[in-house]
Amino acid sequence: MSQAPFNAMPPPAPLVAAAQEFDRAPAVPTNPQLPKARRWRLATFGPALIGTAFLMYGLYRWLAADGMTGMEWALLFLIGATFVWVTLSVSTVGVAIAGLLARAQADARPAGSAPGIDVALLVPVYNEVPQNVFGNAAAMLQALAARKGPHRYTLFILSDTRDEDIATMEARAYHDLATHAPEGFAVHYRRRDMNTDKKVGNIAEWTRGWGAAFEGMVVLDADSLMTGRAIERLASELSLDPHAGLIQTFPMLIGAQTLFARMQQFSNIAYGWLLAEGLATWAHTEGNYWGHNAIIRTRAFAQSAMLPHIRGRGGRNKLILSHDFVEAGLLRRAGWRVRFLPRVTGSFEETPATLIDYVIRDRRWCRGNLQHLRLLGTKGLHPVSRFHLFHGAVAYLLSPAWFFLLVIWALLGKDADTNVIRYFNEANPLFPDWPPAMSHIDSAVFLVVMYALLLTPKMAGAGIIAATPRAARVFGGAGPFLRSFAFEVALSVAYAPIMMIQQTKAVLRALTSDAEAWAPQSREARRHDWTTLFKFHWVETVLGLMLLSGLMAGLVSFWLVPIVASLVAAVPLSALSGVTVAKRTGSALRLDSPYTLREPAIVRRARAERERISAALALPAK
Repeated sequence: MSQAPFNAMPPPAPLVAAAQEFDRAPAVPTNPQLPKARRWRLATFGPALIGTAFLMYGLYRWLAADGMTGMEWALLFLIGATFVWVTLSVSTVGVAIAGLLARAQADARPAGSAPGIDVALLVPVYNEVPQNVFGNAAAMLQALAARKGPHRYTLFILSDTRDEDIATMEARAYHDLATHAPEGFAVHYRRRDMNTDKKVGNIAEWTRGWGAAFEGMVVLDADSLMTGRAIERLASELSLDPHAGLIQTFPMLIGAQTLFARMQQFSNIAYGWLLAEGLATWAHTEGNYWGHNAIIRTRAFAQSAMLPHIRGRGGRNKLILSHDFVEAGLLRRAGWRVRFLPRVTGSFEETPATLIDYVIRDRRWCRGNLQHLRLLGTKGLHPVSRFHLFHGAVAYLLSPAWFFLLVIWALLGKDADTNVIRYFNEANPLFPDWPPAMSHIDSAVFLVVMYALLLTPKMAGAGIIAATPRAARVFGGAGPFLRSFAFEVALSVAYAPIMMIQQTKAVLRALTSDAEAWAPQSREARRHDWTTLFKFHWVETVLGLMLLSGLMAGLVSFWLVPIVASLVAAVPLSALSGVTVAKRTGSALRLDSPYTLREPAIVRRARAERERISAALALPAK
């Protein structure tokens, strides 16, 4: 029989927090849209829509030469649906560059000018490694204590851990942290009897039980790490902006040791900032929430963002999985500003170490994001909030669209004589001849244009860094940076077809079943055996071999070689993703970035605290 969960909480400070209704909007008017925001949105969406319209018109004229069939209309729709999202990324980068040129200085305020507020630091955990969670927390408290800012902070570790051995270690780690916490910083711990509604329910229970004592809450993940300066900046922004309901930072990736993690980290630091800057520019006060490394006004959250269940298959109530997007939309619906501050430095998180670990996490995100399609009709949402919900779902639906286009391209063959669709049409006179033969030149142009658009955000970010000596120096110099850039692009191109298949499988799984295991994210580098790798990637391998056979028989276009090679090599590429490269020689293979060349002080401090707590937990319990 298990013991009652250990709890060390302050006196209750109840806050009324009722679940919201999706079919009835609150009686609070939204803030008027500012003209500046409208201009940036026009500059973002206008070029994407116009460019897509021209492409679809050109394709329509080409396809409609002999009349349009249902398959041709489907092909035209899919090309347009995929192209518009690609061009939207390109125009977002353009807006980011224009915005940077328009304002060279970040809109920072002196921290001392903000009235002090009470802020709760919330760390929800579920079967995590205790020394890592509490080590990060200790480092953040020490960093805040060193700043001596105007705000008052209280740390809460909110455990949903089901493993009794891990729970025992959490309790011991809590006592260690409480003993060593800086003076003036209270530390609390609570483990729920039942992990009802997972993270959503964990935060909701804390809000209802203790939220009234705090003006704001900084929500952190188990792997989150933020500098004292970053946390203080969020608290000051919330204090100075009475209309702000949520302020989100742009977390940078740290701790990457494997090839796949380093690829993600390099991409995040080298190019992600540009997309984040563009998003912040056009989203303005209708930003989004990524579930962590953000500050939320506690009363605003309680009054307007508590989530109900939604109706699932068989009439059963289902939890909203990707809760963060929805919570941001509900806050904005109630008139609160949702802001995004990508220039707040010192906000960090970790990333999965291997391709398999990344895909497993991605499956949960896919299921949650597809739920958003059912919430698009929520009453009172701001149009930009609806777009965020829609965009989150489309990010996964694009993979089946790309896969369908790949199948069509393969069936078209490389000329009229190898066009499989034409062959079947000729065998059945009831179907018209379709489509016009696509020549080698047409295929090459189409492939080059799509790859160019997909890589434009990367090339723009890399170009800015390479052309700025100061920025290039933090990557080890222009030469090492450009070599790492070329290597990262090659890896991205190689892994993209595998991710397309895996996300297509995730979409099909989400549409046909309700079950998805909820497990803690694997953050440690681990090697998967070959049997596991083949079981995980057999679909890509079989598809790749089928395309390869068509290629060798002269039936498939030569321009599909990069995709065929990636699918055939899915298993070895997945094995390669887990290879540790952090200590290997050769700057390009290491994919070095500023945080690998010069580790942030907060990361060093967190590692030292992890080691100290780990040593304390290794001692016999008293």
